[in-house]
Amino acid sequence: MKRLTVTLCSLLALSVIGCNDAANTNSAPPADSAAAKKDTPATAAAETPPAPMDSAAMMKAWMAYATPGEPHKMLASQNGKWSEEITMWMDPSKPPTKSVSSCVNAMVLGGRYQQSKHVGSFDGMPFEGISTVGYDNAKKVFVSSWVDNMGTGLMYMEGPWDPASKSMTLTGKMVDPSTGKECSVREIVTFIDDKNQKMEMYNTPAGGKEFKTMEIKLTRK
Repeated sequence: MKRLTVTLCSLLALSVIGCNDAANTNSAPPADSAAAKKDTPATAAAETPPAPMDSAAMMKAWMAYATPGEPHKMLASQNGKWSEEITMWMDPSKPPTKSVSSCVNAMVLGGRYQQSKHVGSFDGMPFEGISTVGYDNAKKVFVSSWVDNMGTGLMYMEGPWDPASKSMTLTGKMVDPSTGKECSVREIVTFIDDKNQKMEMYNTPAGGKEFKTMEIKLTRK
């Protein structure tokens, strides 16, 4: 809040200074200096309108961006119902907790994204989560979002595919609600075979070292 207040005050001060400067520059510049300014190459270049865009090329680029490709077909091959065995480390120095859940994968929006709906329990409470995974044709990386009923935020991650290990490594940021500070997250999803996957999640707290927070073994039903 203090930083926000300082920022707002600074912006207000800059606005006041800008208004004062404008008020003090009402007198017109000498005719010769105005003419010289008008004739400068920089001014002439600034007044030159941009070249018109090639509409055909722009449409071709948008079509390539919007058309599902091989990465999307790979995601679609993982559609269906899966069971999940979850191991979670709340504290790296303590034993993990274990639970089970299930998920259903389905492609949405014309095969452009895979939506996964997860249902289970956590610490005796019902748990629901929804992930959306896609491949960004422009960035050439996989993108992922996650929301659940244990929070009010949205986690976004992105990263490349490694054909050698048949895995995608996604990285992003999230706010640790216990500290209010942003931390880094890393997720590795390995496609073991058509019936088995593994998801590993790592967390790096602000000023701390990365540690493993979760592992999920997924088996197709």
